[in-house]
Amino acid sequence: MNADSAPTAAAEPRDAAGRPPVRAATPADAEAVTRMRSAYVLSSPFTEDWVRQCTDELAPRLTPEGDARAFVVDAPDGTMAACALGLIHTVLPAPAYPRGRAARVQIVATQPEFRRRGYARAVLSALLDHLADVEDVTLFELHTSPEAAPLYRELGFSGNPALMRMTRHRQPAGAAPGAQPDSTWVPPQQYADALPRAAAYVCLYVTDEDDRPLLLHSVYSPGHPWHMIGGAMDLGERPWDAVVRECREETGMTAAGPPRLLATVFGQPRAQRPYSTLQLIFDGGRLTDAQIRGLTLNPREHDEARVLPLAEWEALMPARDFVRLRAVEEARRTGVAAYIDTWGNA
Repeated sequence: MNADSAPTAAAEPRDAAGRPPVRAATPADAEAVTRMRSAYVLSSPFTEDWVRQCTDELAPRLTPEGDARAFVVDAPDGTMAACALGLIHTVLPAPAYPRGRAARVQIVATQPEFRRRGYARAVLSALLDHLADVEDVTLFELHTSPEAAPLYRELGFSGNPALMRMTRHRQPAGAAPGAQPDSTWVPPQQYADALPRAAAYVCLYVTDEDDRPLLLHSVYSPGHPWHMIGGAMDLGERPWDAVVRECREETGMTAAGPPRLLATVFGQPRAQRPYSTLQLIFDGGRLTDAQIRGLTLNPREHDEARVLPLAEWEALMPARDFVRLRAVEEARRTGVAAYIDTWGNA
């Protein structure tokens, strides 16, 4: 599913009220919806044989007796400017979806020349409204990209782009628009499944007695060759306990408390990693030359421990890694904890 992106000078269809003229799709729209999916949703476009096969599959499902519902905006030239397609299915009922009717949003697509005009939001909103208010669907699911996820969150979905969910109940007669249902309780597992996923990491910032950062050279990560001491937290592990464990495993050294947090670093989901990352970076203090010489590295992870002035590290690592290192150094120097939320964007 794509988000609306760059605007162009294409003619802009609008109804008398100035809104995108959304209409319900019919079986006659099956081929156009299939071609929108092929061109703007799939990683590889369909062959003509597949277009025909999917068109033949979709057309009877776009009838009142079928399980597919779609809403579209027509372009002035008669092609399809935007569309949203949902597939209805049944699930075992639960308090949050007592009728056991669910829908997967299969396609939301807009032709490039009609993007940034609100068409994706218009067709998707029409689809969700119809499914909830007419078809009694209460559980909605979809898969999307990190770039498009904010639109779905605005419309009520939660979770990470790999699986976003929403429960929505038909408004009782006479209820004010946007009013909440009588109960918003959902089963604990469903609530947990809807929460965004994140991987948690801990790091230990260590320097020598001249405040020169000490980093470890990785044997497995050429893209990030120099690391602070640290790694991923185990399930159920407390952050500082993870620091102590990682420090012992990677250097043979015991981290001395009390814990002092220097920085929190957040990374957005990316295409190859459909979850966020959260790093907690603690102050590991200053080591003497003898302590540094006494470090015992795990050869499966690191093959060198090096101490350099801060400025000299810049040439040895990606720009975002150096930005993080510099922010951590400043946090220790000033006593003001750093917050970084763009580290995973590069």
